Amino acid sequence: MPPPPGGRGPMRLGGPRNFLTEAEKQNKPKLTMPLLKRILKYLKPYKWQFLLVFIALIISAVLGLFPSVITGQIVDSIIAENRNLNTLLKLVALAFIVLSASQIISVLEQYINSWISQKIIFDMRNEMYDHLQKMPHSFFTNEKQGDIITRMNSDINGVSTVISGLLTSIVSNFLTVIVSVFYLFYTDWRLAIVGIIILPLLIVPTHKVGQKRWKLLSDAQEKNDELNQQINETLSVSGSMLVKLFTKEKAEYKKFKRINNEATKITIKERRAGSWFHVMLGMFIQTAPLLIYCVGGFLIMSGRDRGLTVGDITIVVALVNRLYQPVRMLLNLQVDFVRSLALFSRIFEYLDRKHEIENPENPQKPDLTEPTVEFKNVKFSYTDEKPVLQGVSFSVPSGKMYAIVGTSGAGKSTVIGMIPRLYDVKEGMVTVAGVDVREYDLAHLRTNIGIVTQDTYLFNGSILDNLLYAKPDASMEEIIDACKAANIYDFINSLPQRFDTIVGNRGLKLSGGEKQRVSIARVILKNPKILILDEATSSLDSISESLIQEALNRIMKGRTSIVIAHRLSTVMAADKIMILENGVIAETGTHDNLLKESAGYRELYETQFRKVIDYENSRK
Repeated sequence: MPPPPGGRGPMRLGGPRNFLTEAEKQNKPKLTMPLLKRILKYLKPYKWQFLLVFIALIISAVLGLFPSVITGQIVDSIIAENRNLNTLLKLVALAFIVLSASQIISVLEQYINSWISQKIIFDMRNEMYDHLQKMPHSFFTNEKQGDIITRMNSDINGVSTVISGLLTSIVSNFLTVIVSVFYLFYTDWRLAIVGIIILPLLIVPTHKVGQKRWKLLSDAQEKNDELNQQINETLSVSGSMLVKLFTKEKAEYKKFKRINNEATKITIKERRAGSWFHVMLGMFIQTAPLLIYCVGGFLIMSGRDRGLTVGDITIVVALVNRLYQPVRMLLNLQVDFVRSLALFSRIFEYLDRKHEIENPENPQKPDLTEPTVEFKNVKFSYTDEKPVLQGVSFSVPSGKMYAIVGTSGAGKSTVIGMIPRLYDVKEGMVTVAGVDVREYDLAHLRTNIGIVTQDTYLFNGSILDNLLYAKPDASMEEIIDACKAANIYDFINSLPQRFDTIVGNRGLKLSGGEKQRVSIARVILKNPKILILDEATSSLDSISESLIQEALNRIMKGRTSIVIAHRLSTVMAADKIMILENGVIAETGTHDNLLKESAGYRELYETQFRKVIDYENSRK
């Protein structure tokens, strides 16, 4: 049976909860004046549109009375002794006009409301994206990507429901209750009291059963999550192979059957509870008009109120039915309000994160024709408990190529991340061309630094799109020259769609070596003054490494370069090799000198490069 008319918001037990969970109660945000002002700031630019919405809601609430009133008059015109067909037709026509006007106003209100909510989402999403773009690199390494996407999409989209749903729902339901109650008592105060008294009989069971069903639905969802996890793990390519190799088909089927059985039982229990509830609710809904008809009929037949008519009773029944939904929604106002505040709090929690790395007040743009990179007693830690760098000092002269070696986790990537200010030093100083990088204009600094990493990232677009990311106005001649220098042009030219070839998500349609060479071509197009290579060839086969090494040798020529490498060929080509150990540069020298004089370098050489050398010698 459909819910009684009136008010806004669907009555769905399987939908939004009309109660707060224990977790929501514990983490309930507090409404403060600063928070309220901050929320209203997003609504302020659209205040006149909101005014139109509220005017439409007032008109709609008043017009909503007319169908009930006209229905009562129609009943009286039929029962009255002087039955008048013209009066009946006029009342029916009037009802149709009022209903039409009400629907038109409702459509207009919903259109304006939707426009306002989408514009506010547009503003908030732009603000959030701009804010997150300026967050430091550490933010993206510490935060879960799913959380960031949730704040950007789900949370901000939820604001639409708050604005187009909660705000207008409060006003609409409040107006509906006020207007309906006023007319109820205007019609007959005794029947009005009877109608209002029975409302709790309809609302309280909905709340109680809703809690029980939600608990069952939550339990069922947990079991479904278990099922989905087992399906994903055992029916994937790798998972199914593992099951077969360990002959676990029967065990996995037994486990699946057990979870599936538990989920089925809970779902049946939830459906059963819902069925009995709808039976009870239907009985209460049908009982309410009966009580009103009973009291009204007694007053008329007993002659205690000769002014009361059957039409009046019909009006009261219709208005009481009209009250059910808005009263239920207003009683749940605290729940909706708390969830709305929580939504805004989550969004503001991200927007309040500080931009730790920003342009200084008077940013500098020094000449970087011949940049020297220098670290002066640099200290850094991701957390206070564990320092990563404890006083790193070194200088890379302009045009030279220095390599940094060390054990895994020594902090090599952290060192090079400080040059483009992906991280800022805790103590000490990093200078480029004699100027502290914290005094640079960020765009100027980063434009003149090119980085090639092991984990090459390509956008899901064409090869040309990914290359133009470095220099949007690059000519085709420049692009081809860059690709030739990166040893990737012949490969691109062999593809059916050449530069228009789509590389797929993260470049997955290309091999590791092909992706790496595309990224090198992209860096060549950028034409940086400083080049940083972070294990750019460590995971490639020897053929790919050879092609990439040739490309890197071309791009490093004449540039200040800092290289982190696991490959012997790259290390041996360096002008100087720096050993990072225990958070400091322990030793510096050429490959030959360090091999003779440094026990630490000799150990790295033996563990990381000896097998490669022996293998190469065995092939000769």
